[in-house]
Amino acid sequence: MPPIATAVDIGLFFLRIRRNGQWLTVALMGGFAIISNNEITILGNDAEISTDIDPQEAKQTLEIAEANLSIAEGKRQAIESNLALRRARTRV
Repeated sequence: MPPIATAVDIGLFFLRIRRNGQWLTVALMGGFAIISNNEITILGNDAEISTDIDPQEAKQTLEIAEANLSIAEGKRQAIESNLALRRARTRV
């Protein structure tokens, strides 16, 4: 079977990885996944381990992103604001 490649959208993909005997959750901020021979390779645009995320800062960033989206003017600003909102939601 030939390799399968697909885009990974922001907020739709969380990784659970085992590191030093401990399971960690990683928020993946988009990228690509390639599946070949029952193995998956993930090329992420950005990722953050959940324990590295300050919950208060993440919530504040989400509130700012929501406010910015509500006042966005024009298509470009709306797209950029929506992307920032999706990233903020993923971190929360």
